[in-house]
Amino acid sequence: MAEIENIVGAPAAPEEPKPHTESRGPRGGRGGGGGRGRGRRPSDVGENAFEKGGEEIVEKVVFINRSSKVVKGGRRFKFSALVVVGDKKGRVGIALGKAAEVADAIRRGGELARTKMQAVSLKDVTIPHEVYSTYGGAKILLRPASPGTGIIAGKTVRSVLESAGIKDILTKSLGSKNAANVVKATLNGLLSLRTREQIYSARGLQIKKVATPVITPAVVTA
Repeated sequence: MAEIENIVGAPAAPEEPKPHTESRGPRGGRGGGGGRGRGRRPSDVGENAFEKGGEEIVEKVVFINRSSKVVKGGRRFKFSALVVVGDKKGRVGIALGKAAEVADAIRRGGELARTKMQAVSLKDVTIPHEVYSTYGGAKILLRPASPGTGIIAGKTVRSVLESAGIKDILTKSLGSKNAANVVKATLNGLLSLRTREQIYSARGLQIKKVATPVITPAVVTA
C-alpha cells in the first residue's frame, strides 16, 4: 500500500512540448491563404535623407513584394523592394533590391538606385511641356502646372516626381496600377522632356530675344 500511495501522490512528470506545425489552408497557404506571397505597400513610406559627396539624396520605398518557395523543410521567403532616390535638383533613379530580409532588400535597392541616377530636364519647379509615356500596361500623362498647384498625383507617381524636385505638376494614370510599371513609365516620361534651349541647340539655332514693345501715349487733338 505504501508503494501505491507513493506512486499516486507523486507529482506528474512534465509533458514534452509538441512540435510546431503550420496550419495550412485549402490551397496550401498558411492559415488558409495562398502559397504565394503578396506584395504590399509599406505603411511607413517615409523618406530617408542622407548626404553623399556634399549633396543631399532622398530615398523612398515605393513597394515591397514577398515571394515564397515550398521546400522539404518548410517554406522559404524572399523580399524585393522598389526604391526611388533623387537629389530634388533634377536627378532621379530607381532600382529593385532583393534579399532574404526586408531591411537588406531596401538597402540593396537604395545602393543600386544611386548608381542609376539620371538627369531630368525641368523648368523651374515644373516640367517644360506635356508628355505621354507608357511602359508595359502602365500609361502616364504629365502636364505642367502654374505655381502653387502642387503635385496632383498618386503615391507611386508622386515618389518619383518629389525625388526629382518637381513641385507643380498635373498627372493622370490611365493604365495598369502595377507599381514597377508605373514608376518606370513616369521615369521614361521625365527623361523624354526637352527644354527650349536644348531643342534649339540640337538644331543649331539661336534663341532670339524679342524686345518689349514701347507703347507711346496717344495724342488727343481738339
